[in-house]
Amino acid sequence: MKMTKINIKNLFLGLLFAGTASLVNAQTTKVDTANTATTNTTTTATAQAGSNPTIEGLKKQIEANPKDTDALAKLATAYQDASDWTNAVDTWKKISVLLPDWAPSYYSQAYAYQSAKDDANAKLAYEKYIATVKPEEVEQNKKNLAYAYFYLAFTEQKSDPAKAKTHIAKSLEYDPTNQDALKLSKTLNS
Repeated sequence: MKMTKINIKNLFLGLLFAGTASLVNAQTTKVDTANTATTNTTTTATAQAGSNPTIEGLKKQIEANPKDTDALAKLATAYQDASDWTNAVDTWKKISVLLPDWAPSYYSQAYAYQSAKDDANAKLAYEKYIATVKPEEVEQNKKNLAYAYFYLAFTEQKSDPAKAKTHIAKSLEYDPTNQDALKLSKTLNS
């Protein structure tokens, strides 16, 4: 059992680092939507057609051991790298079933939903992530918590401004330097 906890912790740290790096890139990179749509369609079709050797190898590994959470996380990440958001979400959900108290799986689901432009499910997944982070894990999750609260504030700014203000205050509590959160806070409080 102790070995499982070490592997999960290492996996969490790796995903936290990779997720944060990807999220920063996703939030700051300007994209040519015409070229991106073509690239994403091609990439997704390629991944779904089975020509991605990483994905195919991980799928075979999971067939042999469906409860291999390390392989599942690698597969979900590979799907995300291929912009195959549907399969990424489905794979993160499988991890959530196997490890229901592991907060990063909910954050990753939210990221995949958000990338797929499914804001309603992204919001639910970010809320689940926030609820699942244990008090002893808050310090190492501050950046992701800040973003999750920012996202909630952003999505609720028109429908529930009071709730949005609460969320943005929490976001800034975790990351007081986030310029987007500072701008939204100023907008909400003016």
